[in-house]
Amino acid sequence: MTLLNTTVETYTDWRDYYELTKPRVVMLIVFTAIVGMFLAVPGLPPWNAIIFGTLGIGLAASSAAAINHLLDQRIDAVMARTRNRPLPTGQLSTTQVLTFAGLLALVSMTMLVLWVNTLTAVLTFFSLIGYAIIYTVWLKRATPQNIVIGGAAGAAPPVLGWVAATGVVAHNALFLVRFIYLWTPPHFWALAIHRRKDYAAVDIPMLPVTHGVRFTRWHILFYTILLVIVTTMPYLTGMSGLFYLAGATVLNLGFLWYAFRLLRENDDRLPMQTFGYSIIYLMVLFVFLLVDHYLQLALSWMSVTQPG
Repeated sequence: MTLLNTTVETYTDWRDYYELTKPRVVMLIVFTAIVGMFLAVPGLPPWNAIIFGTLGIGLAASSAAAINHLLDQRIDAVMARTRNRPLPTGQLSTTQVLTFAGLLALVSMTMLVLWVNTLTAVLTFFSLIGYAIIYTVWLKRATPQNIVIGGAAGAAPPVLGWVAATGVVAHNALFLVRFIYLWTPPHFWALAIHRRKDYAAVDIPMLPVTHGVRFTRWHILFYTILLVIVTTMPYLTGMSGLFYLAGATVLNLGFLWYAFRLLRENDDRLPMQTFGYSIIYLMVLFVFLLVDHYLQLALSWMSVTQPG
């Protein structure tokens, strides 16, 4: 019986620490970083970038998530969406979470400096600080434009992957940053509309709380239009081909459809449907970029090897 209890307790503790890392968010971050690595080179990225770059960026993102849990534990205890997190429920202590976050950050930075490159480590560190400290401690509570201003930290993963593979920040990498930067407001504001009562209860000035739902819906539409424009630029600049353009166009029409519906309809389910679509949108957009990249390489190779 004692052994059984110990096993169950250990499993529960593991799950609590795992929840601290916000695994679904981190998986999306790591995915966009990996795509950045592969887009950066004509073939395959260096093995150290794929292995240690991915691990280092993922561990840094997990550390930032744990720090976010730590700093937001007071409001998390009030909000319905977050009240069952490990800190509000007492499953983990402040010391445990701080130690865990510190260890993740230390391992991440060590790994990136020793086995990837110093520039990736520096940019990853600033991204961690930007989200975990500047956004969580200050911007989140200071202005309804918190998501817009703080979006730069969340937009960094693709360029981190690019730098891990090449050691430099290239212009094409900044396209990927712009994608996520402009995607973040409509993505998060859709969730904020759904959770506006929670944010109001803890005095977090999210846009739907400070300026109302209608105003927020207009902003979602405006940012979605900007996102559509920016996501066509890789094709217009020659970074990507027709395959990407076709895929991005379909995805953009879907996002615009949700944005216009949000503006015109009062269906309470729409904000979360838009939020869910936005996640799929970003993942598939990056898949189209990656597939198109290798299609372009294959076509180039075929044109070179054809006789005559």
